[in-house]
Amino acid sequence: MQPLTAPELRGVWATVLLPVAGDDSIDFDRLELVLDRVLGSRVHGVYTNGTAGEFHTLTEAEYDRLHELVTSRCSEAGMPFQLGASHPSGQLSLDRIARAAKSAPGAIQVVLPDWLPLRTSEAVAAVERMAQVADGVPLVLYNPPYAKTRLDPDELQLLADRVPALIGVKVPGGDDRWYDRMAGLMGTRLAVFVAGHMLASGYRRGAAGSYSNVACLSPDGAARWYRQMTEDLPAALELEARLHGFLDAHIAPLSAAGYSDPALDKTLAAIGGWAPVGTRVRWPHGWVSEDAVPALRAEARRAVPELFGEQVPR
Repeated sequence: MQPLTAPELRGVWATVLLPVAGDDSIDFDRLELVLDRVLGSRVHGVYTNGTAGEFHTLTEAEYDRLHELVTSRCSEAGMPFQLGASHPSGQLSLDRIARAAKSAPGAIQVVLPDWLPLRTSEAVAAVERMAQVADGVPLVLYNPPYAKTRLDPDELQLLADRVPALIGVKVPGGDDRWYDRMAGLMGTRLAVFVAGHMLASGYRRGAAGSYSNVACLSPDGAARWYRQMTEDLPAALELEARLHGFLDAHIAPLSAAGYSDPALDKTLAAIGGWAPVGTRVRWPHGWVSEDAVPALRAEARRAVPELFGEQVPR
C-alpha cells in the first residue's frame, strides 16, 4: 500500500490478537477467522505486534508467517495495515524492520530498545537508525507507560524534527498541560494516538486516533464510537464515562491481580464474543478463566450497549 502520512493516520485501528493453542503454539487456523472478522468490520486499519499481539513472544519464523498472512489478506480486502517490528533488542528490531519494509505496509511500528533506559540522544539515534533501515516506509513509535524510556513532549518534538520518517506516536495521553505541550505536534507533524478508552477526551484535545483496546472489545463498536466523536462529541464523551465505569469496576481488579495487558485485551475480546480468540496468552503469563466471561459480558452490555449494536436503555 502507499506509505501513510501524519495527516492520513487517523481513526480506530484494530490489533491482530493471537489465538493460542493448548501447547502454546499460535493457532493459525483460528487466527485467519479472527482476521476475517476484523477485516469485515469498519475499523480504519489493522496492525500487528503491539503489546496485545504479544510481539515479545514471537519467534522469527512466527513473525514472518504472521506478516505474510496479514499483508496478503489486508491487501486483498483493501484494508490499510501497519506491521509491528518491535523487539526489546534493538538489533533484532532492525532485522524485523528490514523484513517488514519488504511488505510495503502503510507504516512500521517500533519501540525503543528496552532492557536499559536510554538518554535522549540515544533514543534519537535509535529511531534515526530504524528509519534508515525502513527504507522509505514511515515509522510509528509505540511509547507505553511501562517502557523503560518514556519520552516527554519536548523529546517527541526533537524526534519529529530529527526523523522526518516518524509520522506518529502511540502514547497513553496526559493531562491538560501535557496536551498543551503537544499542541504544536498534533495534527501537523505527528499523528498522536492515545489509549482506546480515552479516545473521546483525547479527540477533543487533538488526538488523531487509537490503537484500540476498545476494538478488542468490539471492532465495529469502536469504529461507531469514533464516528460519534466526529458528529456528536458530547454523546461520545458520555459513552467514555460509562466505559470507564465498566473498566474501573471489572477490568481494573484483574489488572491489580497481576494479569498482563495481553491477558486483559483477550478478556475484552472474549467479552465481545466477535471472534474465537480465547483468553489464553503465551507462556509464562497467566490468563483470565473463560468461566469469568459471561458475567463480565453482561456487565459490559449493561454499561455500554451501543458498542455491541444495542440501544441505550431509557
